[in-house]
Order: sequence, then C-alpha cells, then structure tokens
Amino acid sequence: MQYFKLKFENKTPQKLGRFLLRNGFSKRALTNSQHHGGMILVNHHRRFTSYLLHPEDEVIFILGEEKKNQWLKPSINQLNIVFEQHDYLVVNKEAGVLSIPSRYEDNDAVVNRLLYYFQKNGQKELKPHVITRLDRDTSGLVLVGKNSVAHARFSKMGKDCFIKKYHAIVHGNFSKEQETGIINAPIGKLDAGVKRGVVANGQRSITKYRVLDQVNGASLVELQLLTGRTHQIRVHMQYLGHPLYGDLLYGIKDNFERQALNCFYLKFDDPFSKCKQEITISEPADMKCLWQSLISNKL
Repeated sequence: MQYFKLKFENKTPQKLGRFLLRNGFSKRALTNSQHHGGMILVNHHRRFTSYLLHPEDEVIFILGEEKKNQWLKPSINQLNIVFEQHDYLVVNKEAGVLSIPSRYEDNDAVVNRLLYYFQKNGQKELKPHVITRLDRDTSGLVLVGKNSVAHARFSKMGKDCFIKKYHAIVHGNFSKEQETGIINAPIGKLDAGVKRGVVANGQRSITKYRVLDQVNGASLVELQLLTGRTHQIRVHMQYLGHPLYGDLLYGIKDNFERQALNCFYLKFDDPFSKCKQEITISEPADMKCLWQSLISNKL
C-alpha cells in the first residue's frame, strides 16, 4: 500500500481537494483514492475532498489502484537501475530498447521491464510512468515515476527543472572558434514521416555544446538540451555539419550500428524530499570502443 503524509500549514482554512491538487496530486489520483481502493485521512479520520482543513491538520493520502493496461505485458529482460527512491527510479537504458511501448512493439520497452521488476519485488500495485524518455537508439539515463502522484509532481515542475547532458561522437572536426557554442535554430517536421529539420516556422530549439576531444575526422562532444524537441541533438549536429556516427536518418553511412549518443548526466529537484538529485554514469561499451578505434585509426 502506497501512502503520502502531509501537514496543512496554511493559516487560512482550505478544502482538502484543493490542498491536494496544489501539492501535486492529480484529479485522477483523487478519484482513484476515493473510489478504487484508496483513502484520504485527516487526523486519522476518513474525509472527502470537500472537507475543510485547518492549521496543523495531518493528511494521509492512500493511493487507490491505477487503471491497468490489459495489453501491457511484463518483460523478464533486465534493466540497469542506477538510483531508486520510494516513488521513482532512474534507469540506465541500453540502446535498442524503447522507453515506452509503441503500437507496433509493445513487449520489451523500459515500461515492460519495470512491470516485471515490480512484480518480482512484490509490488504489483506499482505502475511505471516514464518522465524523461530517450529515443530507442539513444542510451543513458531515464527517470521513471512509480505511481501517478510521482508522474504528476514531476510533470508539474516543467522541463526547465531537469538538466540533461549527453555525450555524442560526431563526424568532422571543429575549428578553434567553434569548440563551444549555443545552437539556436527552430526545428520542425520536414514531411509526414518522423524526420525533422531546421525550418523557419519550426519550434524554438536551443542546444548548448562543447567539444571535449578531437581526432582526425571525428569529435567527442558534450551537449545540453535547453529545449526538448524530437531528435533535437541529431538535427542540430547535422545543421552544424557534424552528424552523429551511426545516425542513418540524419547522417552518413558508417560502421556504427546506432546513433552515438548517450545521456550521461541527469539533475533534478526531488519533489518529495525537496533535495537536488544529481546522477552521472560512464559511457556504454560500444561508444568507448568506437572512440578508441577512431583514436587508433585516425591519429
């Protein structure tokens, strides 16, 4: 059973429902709590959302059962969980794995693997909510809520509250003047498919970058997203004339089997503890091997 304990500290009385909504509980969570096996207690007495709270009242919110997707099946394939708290966790996603199931592939995404992880640990009531997703062929850190309350609280924070940094291996070298910079170029769809590009009427898109190392014909780049558009890093690197290794959609054909892009750093405010969380991982083996081969062959 999942529950949350809160203290009402306002000097002016307020309805219980309004208080909960302002503290990151969604309307759906309130409905589930009242009608699907949950409960809301004020000073250990069951109350409904119309109840008027007074200073120093203690509220205990017991989550109800979330609606299950009957088509979503658990996957026994393992996940690399690098950080875990009561209401959320951070996964180091390998390349080739979807963050959430698609209409065509619904059996082995991060969500499917987490369903099995929860069930294996006797937590069948938990339901994964992906908060920061990555493309299938991008590896790295993905933040996932364990319940609807975590999802609502993180979503309320807005994308500006998350700092995500990536490492990419790209074609070509940068001049001394280009080794650091900010790409401010709008991104939009090019056609009815998935491909994006820099277009005049696109959405505002900003990427910060700095070159970490270079060999003849290839560069290792650190990037930070200041906005969150689909394929943003891949499009902006192509726009600069430095497409990612392995990126067949925006790049040139080479021998790397996926886009050489890894989310190695994630920083955010924990909406439950109010602490800052900062997580860093090392590069995946395939990107390490690629860079070493480029050093060996091109120096």
